[in-house]
Amino acid sequence: MIKDQFRLAVVQANPCLGDVSGNAEKVRHHRKLAAEEGADLVLFTELFLSGYAPEDLVLKPSFVAACKRELESLAQETADGGPALLVGLPWAEGGKLYNAVALLDSGRIEGLRYKVDLPNYSVFDEKRVFNSGPNPGPMNFRGVRIGVPICEDTWTDEVCECLAETGAEILLVPNGSPYNRGKTEERMQIMLSRIVETGLPLVYCNQTGGQDEVVYDGASFALNHDHSLVMQLSQFQEDIGYLDWQKNADQNWVAQKSRIMPLPQTQEADWLACVLGLKDYVNKNGFPGVVLGLSGGIDSAICAAIAVDALGADRVHCIMLPYRYTSEASIADAKACADALGVKYDTIPIAEPVEGFQKTLADVFAGTKSGVTEENLQSRSRGVILMAVSNKFGAMVVTTGNKSEMSVGYATLYGDMNGGFNPIKDLYKTEVYRLSDWRNKHHPFGVLGPSGEVIPNNIIVKAPTAELRENQTDQDSLPEYDVLDDILHCLVEEEMSLDEIEKRGHSAETIHRIEHLLYIAEYKRRQAAPGVKITLKNFGRDRRYPITNRFRDRS
Repeated sequence: MIKDQFRLAVVQANPCLGDVSGNAEKVRHHRKLAAEEGADLVLFTELFLSGYAPEDLVLKPSFVAACKRELESLAQETADGGPALLVGLPWAEGGKLYNAVALLDSGRIEGLRYKVDLPNYSVFDEKRVFNSGPNPGPMNFRGVRIGVPICEDTWTDEVCECLAETGAEILLVPNGSPYNRGKTEERMQIMLSRIVETGLPLVYCNQTGGQDEVVYDGASFALNHDHSLVMQLSQFQEDIGYLDWQKNADQNWVAQKSRIMPLPQTQEADWLACVLGLKDYVNKNGFPGVVLGLSGGIDSAICAAIAVDALGADRVHCIMLPYRYTSEASIADAKACADALGVKYDTIPIAEPVEGFQKTLADVFAGTKSGVTEENLQSRSRGVILMAVSNKFGAMVVTTGNKSEMSVGYATLYGDMNGGFNPIKDLYKTEVYRLSDWRNKHHPFGVLGPSGEVIPNNIIVKAPTAELRENQTDQDSLPEYDVLDDILHCLVEEEMSLDEIEKRGHSAETIHRIEHLLYIAEYKRRQAAPGVKITLKNFGRDRRYPITNRFRDRS
């Protein structure tokens, strides 16, 4: 029995969704590390055994049963007298399915607690698959009354107040909280509110790693009841921290100050989120590497740099696919970028397939003017070639469209939209430029790419163009990107009315046009590859607009 002190290990690890036995091995590995450091209890993140978020996979009874079997095995292993475990998993009981946390100690399951407040907004859809649990009381861990609210249970006051009123002494919070800009500060403020209301110290343990579009950024922390920060773990990395707890003269548990890691600022955080999202998507799905078209433009260059930072140069294959409209400057810039990154680089001209398609379609197209259709044959020929290389060698195609382009449909289905994953899907064009310039000046911790100028400056400063016809630039058909991106942010992230947007200095005609393009491009976005969520509202998991939609804000 613990009387007045104990040691807690806080584990922010990277589970793989569905790899139940592999995740259980991670529990064993971290329990062994924690035992060597004298820990009494090891805290893991939300639904760690299954991986988070499992979506409809938890509706499969055999999956839930597999999680239970592994939990029971882990419970038996705690009979060795080592650290106890707090582990999250889906749990079936009484014909209902819960998002649960189990306390494992002394060779058995000592307690179970169920998530009460199921989120059903943004990327979350938990009410679809889980039942809400009853308001919980604390669990008794060797004489310490621990409250275990699960993630969303701490974002409102009811569950934590219930735990405090029923005798909890410490709040240990397992989380699966995804990254978006500003999230770390938002979490901190909300957890401080729970401490103010309950008077209890709190440990926030958050998952790290990529899962499809979502990146979980870790950044776990602990706060004493006096609001002081006593632990801050790394962001976007697996990490483990230790907290030594003692009772003070007032019989309140107080944690001694532990490791405080600095958190990356906004641009570094965005970059690391893109890197981690791509890295885990590729590795967890078993791809040997990636291949992408390197055009000499900013979007493909930043994607190549992200890929090298995520996977290393030896797993990245870049291909230049020139046609008659590809400038010598673009060819030189693409080569310079490939050289700076140290990747495998090939050039495959596309004149023969493009002209072959034109010849094949000549009779059907007879009597019509050449235009966008013929331009798109270039993009689709490139897409076919990249997919062929992918099929032959197994590398996944990285698609490279930014959020500005995806918003207004400035992309070709079955052409430059081909691919398995898009690391910059949730970055507007102006953000792509800022991040590219930032990466040239910084070398973030843990990345595998080189330092220095990895994106040639000429790529950053030149006018963007798809190079599908002579002297083409993006601004031939789109507003300047600072104007476009501001309007899109207002429409997508803020859901502002056209009247409100016009007050920001934009013309009504431009706003109406961009709104129309945004709506009619929905069918393309439904067919687009997944990509890393960075903003408050990404396309796909966050923003789910209908494809068939005649509404326009005509105020």
